[in-house]
Amino acid sequence: MSATLGLSPASRQGRPFYLAVIAGLACAFVIGKTLPSTMDVISAIIEPLCSNAAAAGSPLDTVEPIGSYALPNVPGKRVTIVRVFYGPGGFTRAHRHAGSVTAYVTKGEIRSQLAGGVVETFKVGQSFFEPPGAVHLVSANASMTEPAELIAVFVADEGAQLTTFVE
Repeated sequence: MSATLGLSPASRQGRPFYLAVIAGLACAFVIGKTLPSTMDVISAIIEPLCSNAAAAGSPLDTVEPIGSYALPNVPGKRVTIVRVFYGPGGFTRAHRHAGSVTAYVTKGEIRSQLAGGVVETFKVGQSFFEPPGAVHLVSANASMTEPAELIAVFVADEGAQLTTFVE
């Protein structure tokens, strides 16, 4: 009769799974500890570049920074990504942007009009483009009862104020 020390074959097969679970939990813990400070740094960079909530249409309308990155292959340029949330009936007053902007609708419907153009309504999955300096006369939630949301991607000069309101 022989005795084996250690793990049985069945428990040895489960060892990689348990190690993966432990490694995953350790990674989640590290990310949970560092993510808030990383988001604070990103917010500090982007916040002065974006419009403030007081200048928007209502207190339910917000601009949330997602990321901002220098473009290494285009010196002096930066790509900045924000999420714009409009409450029911929300809007942003007339404005212009320092660089090119591409917007992608992720929730609801957005009404948009550039100076010289017609008012258009964009639905989830649709996008629109704003050339540098174009006056954005209408940027609004098309619904008075449901929220709307879009992701805006700016490509502008490093340090430029991304949004300027038109008086």
